[in-house]
Amino acid sequence: MGYDGCAIQFTFEDGGERLVHVSPGESLLEAAKKANVAIDAPCSGNGSCGKCRVRLLSGELRSEANRHIDADAYAAGLRLACASFAAGDAVVLVPDIASAYKSKIKTADLRGGREAEVFAAFRRDLTERGLAGDSGVEIVSVALPPPSPDDPAADRERLLISLAAALGFAPGEDRIDISLYALRKLPRALRAFDFSARCVLRREKRGGGERAVLLDIFPANEEPPLAGLAIDIGTTTVSALLADLRTGAPIAEGSAGNGQIRYGADVINRIIESARPGGSERLRRALLDECILPLTAGMCEACDLPQDNIYRVAVTANTTMLHLFAGVCADYLRLEPYVPAFFGAGVLRGADLGLGAHPDAEVVFAPCVGSYVGGDITAGAFSSGIYRSEAQALLLDLGTNGELVFGNADFLMCCACSAGPAFEGGDISCGMRATDGAIESCRIDAESTETDCTVIGPRGARAAGFCGTGLIDLIGELFRCGIINARGKIVRAGRRVYRDEAGVAGYITVFADESESGRDISISEIDIDNFIRAKGAIFSAIRTMLAIAGADAADIASVYIAGGIGSGIDTERAVRVGMLPDLSAERFRYVGNTSLAGAYAMLTSRAACEEIARIAEGMIYLELSSHPGYMDEFIAACFLPHTDATLFGEARR
Repeated sequence: MGYDGCAIQFTFEDGGERLVHVSPGESLLEAAKKANVAIDAPCSGNGSCGKCRVRLLSGELRSEANRHIDADAYAAGLRLACASFAAGDAVVLVPDIASAYKSKIKTADLRGGREAEVFAAFRRDLTERGLAGDSGVEIVSVALPPPSPDDPAADRERLLISLAAALGFAPGEDRIDISLYALRKLPRALRAFDFSARCVLRREKRGGGERAVLLDIFPANEEPPLAGLAIDIGTTTVSALLADLRTGAPIAEGSAGNGQIRYGADVINRIIESARPGGSERLRRALLDECILPLTAGMCEACDLPQDNIYRVAVTANTTMLHLFAGVCADYLRLEPYVPAFFGAGVLRGADLGLGAHPDAEVVFAPCVGSYVGGDITAGAFSSGIYRSEAQALLLDLGTNGELVFGNADFLMCCACSAGPAFEGGDISCGMRATDGAIESCRIDAESTETDCTVIGPRGARAAGFCGTGLIDLIGELFRCGIINARGKIVRAGRRVYRDEAGVAGYITVFADESESGRDISISEIDIDNFIRAKGAIFSAIRTMLAIAGADAADIASVYIAGGIGSGIDTERAVRVGMLPDLSAERFRYVGNTSLAGAYAMLTSRAACEEIARIAEGMIYLELSSHPGYMDEFIAACFLPHTDATLFGEARR
């Protein structure tokens, strides 16, 4: 229709379609971003990961076979979106596997059930520590004298007088504000309610004294819900819950994939994207529109809660995610001396961030302590209890990024390691996130080298790739069975071992006729090397922190494992590959999503907010990239399990 360009139609396996017009020479991946089409691109489109596979159904694309798309696959129409360029109109199928990272939004009513019990136990612990309750949001009932010719005071001033009396403020003190949202409701509401009302207030400390803000107004005979929203923004997954601010009880929870991931699996690629024209807003909208807003709406629907009744929001995330969520420049986080725009963002409003909540809902961020150690870790240090432990302990938050805390009640040292996205499926040719079709555990028979895999999903689900826990299992088993050596090289022949045209060997875990995609699910020596580097980054970070603290692994009384892959890790196999220190099994504890637990505590308790702020202020932040001994530790850890055999018992082999 008069457009001198190329029309690209994306079609989906569920029958959906989306059309976008692009200029000749523009890549399919860029076209997909414009059309808001989710295509997994962990490498941010540099052609190294091979994950952005699509199928050309008709039309023209400028593309060639490559190391990820062989001649047979190319003939069958498979293309890499990042390496295919518009040359005319085209119709492209986006397979489910290409967007597997974008997990469907999952929500659940928490009023009963196991998850509710978990948070109830956490809340009991907070109560024992004197940190439960007092979110600052409350309801106050007032009865106003109606206006008359003898008393023509304005509605606002009339209400302020009654509220001051109800709150015990001295007459004439300017200590109460009325939000614009409430002010707009005020004239009709007071008359409809016969000048008797229930007022939703937020108490806050400001200028050395206590103030109050009127957020909403309801009839005197109505009991409006007071709800809060806790959000943990992970690089890959966003988790959230709704809580009753009166009782502190959780009422709904949910999770969804972070829509930003199509701009790169790691924070560096996203920071680079955010610095491009319009990039910051694109990333913010991808997170908000594709994840947080529908996730909030789904939870509210699950428990029949109006979103305007969300009066408080607590957010935890790493430093980069907090910047991108707030739309604040994150570019200097990746440039020496790695300075963020903020550690604490102060108090923000729901409307400022475009949240599905009351426009004047107070939004608090968990404070960060460094460029790569954010509020998710300060919240995790709080909820895991490491900050009040008498014995020395280690907290590992293992997700897309690796973040660590070591110490006890006397000191806390923290750092982040550049493990990369290997544990979330990035940098691994057969890797994927922990969604349906992912192999989550694997066993190999040492004699026959036959494999037995457990796949996420319904019974009989076919394997599509390896998630982080399955990858740790696989490499641990390959090493135990003598199929790979300490350098990660394949040294044993068998029907599952292959060697490509470049001479790189690999191991086929699931043959094509048994896989979901119809292709072999295999791991190459390049993949194994990427994994070894990732696990080496974690172990070397642990060793570096211990050395600085004058401790060794034997001094660690407990290892708390949190994060996206924490609950599924087989610690024995993680030790076997040299990812975790060689400690007895009883010292390892899975502590779940400590970041969301910390956000929940902040949501329901102002005292918990203050405690987490104190934890952040007292943390020692270690920048590994500038520490002189870290690189030596890293190189030593890039073997299975390590170059120093004394660090691991022979039983681990």
